[in-house]
Amino acid sequence: MNPSYLLLFGSVLIASFSQILLKMGAAKNYPTFLRQYLNPYVISGYGLTFISLLLTTLSYRGLEYKTVPLIESLGFVLVLILSRLFFREKVSVRKIAGVCIILAGIGIYYL
Repeated sequence: MNPSYLLLFGSVLIASFSQILLKMGAAKNYPTFLRQYLNPYVISGYGLTFISLLLTTLSYRGLEYKTVPLIESLGFVLVLILSRLFFREKVSVRKIAGVCIILAGIGIYYL
């Protein structure tokens, strides 16, 4: 397997966790405006986003540009699953339909 695929899959996984951390930070109330944006969840979330950006950029070296959106769309599914695990969010038919429409659009683009 091409190592660039592993970099991109890792990037998608890290980006999904960063979104979860950012949502955790947004769900808490902080006493000051500055503290609201300088808390461990937000700083960690943005740090992981930066790492994901670097991994995605490195993965572009060994992949066709047409392949990348297909793999990146897995992030929508991962965020849906992680939201269920961490926040006990309900996975509704509407959310599943939305993810399926996104994946179908990416699939049509890929053809």
